[in-house]
Amino acid sequence: MNIKRTYPWYFTIGAVVLYFVFFFLPSLMGIGYSFTDWNIYFDNIKFVGLENYRKIFSADYTQYIWHTVYFTICTTALKTVIGCLLALLLTQKFIKANSLQRMIYFLPQVLSYLVVGLVFKSMLHPTRGFLNEALRSVGLEKLALNWLTDPHLVFPTVIAVDTWKGVGYIMVVMIAGLTSISPDYYEAAAIDGANAVQRFTKITLPLLTPVIINTTVLNITYGLRVFDMIYSLTNGGPGDATGVINTAVYKEFSKGNLAMGTTLSDVLFFVMLFLIYFIIKSMEHKEVKQ
Repeated sequence: MNIKRTYPWYFTIGAVVLYFVFFFLPSLMGIGYSFTDWNIYFDNIKFVGLENYRKIFSADYTQYIWHTVYFTICTTALKTVIGCLLALLLTQKFIKANSLQRMIYFLPQVLSYLVVGLVFKSMLHPTRGFLNEALRSVGLEKLALNWLTDPHLVFPTVIAVDTWKGVGYIMVVMIAGLTSISPDYYEAAAIDGANAVQRFTKITLPLLTPVIINTTVLNITYGLRVFDMIYSLTNGGPGDATGVINTAVYKEFSKGNLAMGTTLSDVLFFVMLFLIYFIIKSMEHKEVKQ
């Protein structure tokens, strides 16, 4: 195939039709159903206007939105910072980092979120968990806490587990970005007398901005859509202490309240769209071309 050849416009018809049928049309239908009282227990669907959206921004649902945003901000910040630090560490000349070391850091990313959640749920069990048993065995019984049952501790625990799983991917992407920066910049800066901090802030960070933007968008997209990790670890509990938008969607659909579940999904979509657009627009002017 000649990759430089320009193909007729009708070659795109199949892709456009598939996109319209399987994505755009269902999305429009979902938005339409969010203005109704769609429920599996009643055959008739009635138009209720903005009633579902009004309920979402009441006290019963705002906690799910806040938890989702909080989880997204914390995991995005932690993964970006830790991933960048690991990438910087493993690309230094004085550290003999090989592919095996990088693979070890990246390995959790390969595992299923459900598997990771179930494994950590067992490890963090308050009485029979490996972590608390290990702490008790070395005389640190005061540190053996209720990691997944204490309402004040459970969310930081979930965030820590999710960061452990996802930081390896961010590290690999950061390493790719660091290795693409020409060494000539650092050599010239060293000749001019720039120290390590100045080289990082004036060379590394500006040239790494496109990578940071991409990883930030990916992390935010995942954080807003999080479900598997929280469902397998806590199922949104204890109570609603770790409930996020997607766990609320799951509960509403389980109860047969399809209109409310669809409305929550629509709200999540528009929040994602707004945040991602805002991040890209606010950071794109900071990009530096090599």
